[in-house]
This record gives sequence, structure tokens and C-alpha cells, in this order.
Amino acid sequence: MSYTTRILLSMLLGISFGSLINVFFLDYNLILFLVEILSALGAIFISSLKLMVVPLVFFSLVTGVAQITDSSKLGSISIKAIFLYLATTSIAISLALFFSNLFNIGSGAGLISEAEFLAPSPPSLKEVFINIFPTNPIASMANGEMLQIIVFSLLVGMGVKSLSSSANLINFFVSGNNLMLRIVELIIWFAPIGIFCLLTDIFSQIGFSVIYDLAGYFLLLVAVLLFHGIFVYSFFLYSFTKLNPIVFFSKLKEVIFFAFSTSSSSATMPLTLKTAKDKLGVDQSVASFTIPLGATINMDGTAIMQGVATVFISQVYGVDLTTTDFLMVILTATLASIGTAGVPGVGLIMLAMVLQQVGLPVEGIALIIGVDRLLDMVRTSVNVCGDSMIACLISSSENNLSQEIFYGDR
Repeated sequence: MSYTTRILLSMLLGISFGSLINVFFLDYNLILFLVEILSALGAIFISSLKLMVVPLVFFSLVTGVAQITDSSKLGSISIKAIFLYLATTSIAISLALFFSNLFNIGSGAGLISEAEFLAPSPPSLKEVFINIFPTNPIASMANGEMLQIIVFSLLVGMGVKSLSSSANLINFFVSGNNLMLRIVELIIWFAPIGIFCLLTDIFSQIGFSVIYDLAGYFLLLVAVLLFHGIFVYSFFLYSFTKLNPIVFFSKLKEVIFFAFSTSSSSATMPLTLKTAKDKLGVDQSVASFTIPLGATINMDGTAIMQGVATVFISQVYGVDLTTTDFLMVILTATLASIGTAGVPGVGLIMLAMVLQQVGLPVEGIALIIGVDRLLDMVRTSVNVCGDSMIACLISSSENNLSQEIFYGDR
């Protein structure tokens, strides 16, 4: 079997086996013990992937920056990346608000309950800017503070580049980067097993029954996510690069399946980075910066969830939102995608901020939280597509995207 086929088969088997356990075998201790073992194996697989994120980003970004001949290109890449991530996030939440109002998914749902939801406090604007810059790079790496790691890696890369005799040092980082990629390949070889374990564990706990009460919300959110991920990204890709979107998604299918299974852009990042360079033809200097940054601040999928959830909750509680409210939702969610980057539970923090901004009860989050785990899988797939698409756009604009690689080995 091809690697893609093995991943797809492991996904189907994991979902099927986990759903069967959820429906028929939850009362059997032996089966529950088996699920515990599979859960542990899945957690080990995710930990192994996350183990590689920090060293891979560090070596890759230092190598990419040190090999940039024109220093002004780094500023150009940074500005383009941040602008494009914010632009696609704004479009994503606008689409979510439009379709949610079009279909009135929350009207007459009758789902209001006494459930409560305690939202974590978002960081202040001052804290956001201060926390981008590390005081202890080793601690930043230990804690996985991605924005701080990116800043430190950029500084190291520029420092290496400025040395008069830097050839040996650059070779060291290139070798380190190649070593990290090789280890990633070894870990990814076990992906079908890890994915089966992860999905069996997830679906044995939640099953599909949670979808029934929120079918309208669930199906509309999935539809908007797919529309944005397929049509909006294809439009951007073809309009700015003239690259074939069908080839793009074909090259990215393993990353999409991987993101769906792990529900983590960070855990998927090593494979996304490798695919962007080896299959999409994105230059190392671009991929090593845009992919880690995108995994941290690009939240198109989360923005869509916030838009749909905001309208759904407003309709359930019978609150009419004005045009000004919708504009505030777009602005708040877009800026929050950067302001809450790297914060645990970021999606729910952002949603709580949006609801508070337009005067909706934060407790409404409790209505949708039951299906959020399933939807997070689709959101993550959309996010990694966005990271890769923008990497292609920027690399093409810098005239260093290899079309031979992009169209090769189809």
C-alpha cells in the first residue's frame, strides 16, 4: 500500500472500531483496558511528534535565515506572512457569519440549559507584546513558546549570517536540520499505528451520538470549513501564483489526514514543513518561517467556528446582532488570533472574548462544547492547508518556489 492509503485505512479503522466500542462495549472491562493501552500508544505518538517541533523549527529557521543573501527579504517575508494570515482569518469569519445568518441554525433550537462555562482570562495587549520576546530561550524551548522560539531563531540566524567566517557554522545548522528531518521521517513511518490508536480512543469516548442534538450547527460549520479550505484557498493559490489547486491538495493529502487525526497544528508541523519543502517546492527560507508562524497564529478554522458559534448562540438566546456587532466579531476574532497565540485552550478563549464583545452569555459555550472535539479535527485540517497555501504564495512572490518540485512526481 502507498503511505497515503495506509493513513486513510488507519483513520477509517480507528473511527469504526472506536464507534463500535462506544455503542456496544463500554461495559466490558477488558475492552476498556484495551482502549487505555491504545490511548497510551496514541499519546506517545503525539509526544514523539511534539518532541521534534522545537529543534526542527530552530534548526530550520536558523538555516533559512543564515542562507538569505538579501537581508531585506526577511522583512518582506514577515510582513507578507502576517498580512496574509490576518486577511484569510478575516475572510473566514466573514463567511461564517454570512452562512450562519443565511440558514438560521439556532432559531427554535430549544437548547438553553443551566450549564456553566468558565472562560480562562485572555492576556492583556501589553502581555502579548512582551511575551513575544524571550528572556530565557532555553525556558521558551522547554515550554514550547513558539513565537519566542521564532524570535530567538531569527536572531541566531541573523547573527550567524553576519559573521565573517560562518561557513562551518552554517554547515552545522544545515546538518542539524537534516538530522531533525530524518528523525521526523522515522517517527512518521509509525503514523498509521499512531493514528489508529488516537482515533479509536477519541471515538470510543464521544461516538457520533453527540452530533444529533446539534446537527444543524455541526453540519453548517463543517460545510463552511470545507468551503473556505477548498474554494477560498484555491482562489488565492491560483490568483496569486497560477499554480494548480488540484495538484496542491493532492500533494498535501497526507498532511490533511495527519492534521485531522491529531487535531494539532503543532504536532503536524514537522510533516507540514517537510511537505512544503519537498513536495510543494517552497524555499527553505520561506517555509521555515511561515509554517511555524502559521501553526501559531493562523486560525482560520477557529475563526469560522467562532463566527458560526456566535450566531448560533445569539439565535438560541433570542438576541439580535446588529451590523456593528458583526463588524466587532470580525475585528475581535482576527486580532485575537495573534493576541492569544500559543495560549492553551486558545479557541475557547477567543470565543469567550467574541461573545463578551457583543454582549452574549459566555455560558452559551457549554451548548456546543460536546461536539467541539470532532469539529476541532476538521478545523486543524483547514489550518494546515492555509499554512501551506500561504507558504506557496510568499515563496512564489519571492521568486524562489520550485515549479519542478510542485508539479513533479504526481
